[in-house]
Amino acid sequence: MEAAPPNFHFHDLQPAPEDFHTDVIAGLSRQTKRLSPKFFYDELGSQLFDAITRLPEYYPTRTEIGLLHRYGEDMARMLGNDGLLFELGSGSGTKIRVLLEAIQPQTYAPIDISRETLSMSAGAIAQDHPKLEVHAICTDYSKPLELSGFFDVQQRAVFFPGSSIGNFDPTQARDLLQRIAKLLGPDGRLLIGVDLKKAPALLHAAYNDNQGVTAKFNQNLLTRINRELDADFDVAAFRHEAFYNEKLGRVEMHLFATAPQHVRIDGCCFEFQAGESIHTENSYKFSIEEFQTLAAQAGLASLRVWQDDDALFSVHCLRPI
Repeated sequence: MEAAPPNFHFHDLQPAPEDFHTDVIAGLSRQTKRLSPKFFYDELGSQLFDAITRLPEYYPTRTEIGLLHRYGEDMARMLGNDGLLFELGSGSGTKIRVLLEAIQPQTYAPIDISRETLSMSAGAIAQDHPKLEVHAICTDYSKPLELSGFFDVQQRAVFFPGSSIGNFDPTQARDLLQRIAKLLGPDGRLLIGVDLKKAPALLHAAYNDNQGVTAKFNQNLLTRINRELDADFDVAAFRHEAFYNEKLGRVEMHLFATAPQHVRIDGCCFEFQAGESIHTENSYKFSIEEFQTLAAQAGLASLRVWQDDDALFSVHCLRPI
């Protein structure tokens, strides 16, 4: 195994397996069954999501990367350089590579829940940028971040791409943005990707691709539960479906049982009727004004907004109020 470069540091704060067990049991015990999308990202799930981002129907990733290429230097000036740059949900690290040369931080701290993907992508960035201190942090950023003592850098910025803020219900999104504002400190900056409201047909195509990759990604969550929690889901008896809920302004992703089924997990039995769903993800879409209002409720003021010519996607620079 190749030795890690000297500028690479890995901090494993990944939630314990019992957290996964507890959350799954609680989610399937609800009247409307739910599973958290943060559990999509085991090793195979991360690979499948990376494949989704390259699909022709899936506009968010390529549109956001286009904005980073087009306005990266402008964004870097807004963020400042030679400080500490966090990235929430860093994934494969594709987007941050567009910005790193322009921002040139002293320290880069990617945060992701997928240990294998984080180690590989952050290690590669450390290898390619030998003067950059890379501190990869494996943890669940949807919960309060305990990072005191990790860093003693006054100038801080956070990069939060992918419109992952849309995976949180409005109250949860506000609470997360409040925690980010606290992490930033009074002079910090947040650069965040936000998906915009658009024609339902475009949204439907993006989350129901013709190749079925999104369906495999969704179903892999049940495969992971079978493997890690010794469950007995008949994965083939659940079909993927995603649709735009216009009233709530969100794409909902579900797994629908195609036949009655009993599933056992650690002595608990869960009964599914044909047509019953497990709600696995929400992806809220915003207007520019709606997102700025949400940010203001969390104590963040808008400094700048960039969007593509077709108004599909936006990137916002925010500061604590």
